[in-house]
This record gives sequence, C-alpha cells and structure tokens, in this order.
Amino acid sequence: MPTGDRPPPGASLKAVAADVLCVAVFCAIGRRSHAEGLSVSGIAETAWPFLAGTGAGWLLSRGWQRPAALVPTGVVVWACTVVVAMVLRKASSQGTAASFIVVASVTTAVLLLGWRAAAQLITRRRTDASVL
Repeated sequence: MPTGDRPPPGASLKAVAADVLCVAVFCAIGRRSHAEGLSVSGIAETAWPFLAGTGAGWLLSRGWQRPAALVPTGVVVWACTVVVAMVLRKASSQGTAASFIVVASVTTAVLLLGWRAAAQLITRRRTDASVL
C-alpha cells in the first residue's frame, strides 16, 4: 500500500474501539429490553460471541488497511459479527430464534455500518468545504 493510502495514525485503533462500543451498546440495549441486568459481566456474557465475530471480520477484511471504509471493511465486519455470533450462540446453547437473528442483523448493521457512513459523509463535507 502506498504511503498516501495509509490511514492516519491511530485510525485503526479508533475504528476497532467504535466497533466494540457498537457491539456493547447493542448488547446493553438487548439486555435492558429483556429486563436482564446491565452489569459489566452480564454485558460481556452477551457480547462475547458478537465480539468474536467482529474480530474475525477485522481479520478477514484486513480492516486495519481501510478501517473506516463502509465497503469492504464495514460490510465484512458486520456480516462476520452476525454469522459468527449466531454460530457461537447456537454452540453455547444461547438463543438463535429467527426473530433474534433479524433484530441482531438490522441493529448491528445500523451501528457498525452507520458510524462508517457518518464518518465518510463528514470527511466528504470537510473535503468539499476545504476546496471552496
């Protein structure tokens, strides 16, 4: 990758942190909506399959190369988050009802793809404003 195409220093770490935060928010909202506790251990118990999927998505997409890219990084991270989480949840006897898969897919898409879309929009507007 040419030097000019590299993400700014710290961009990958910030993007990973944003993805982890999105998964944690999703899990906290889910636990709250089902009247489950919002303890750190409870959220971690719910989040681990999703975080494993997020990590797999980062590796598969080589997310550190284009951490804020909607495509391919965002889409691959999102897809892996959902697919790996459902496999791990099934393997560990956690719920994988069809309605849960739909809700998890839509909500994580909004969160994991949404922050990237917003970042691209902000970057584009800043670039357009600097040209003026």
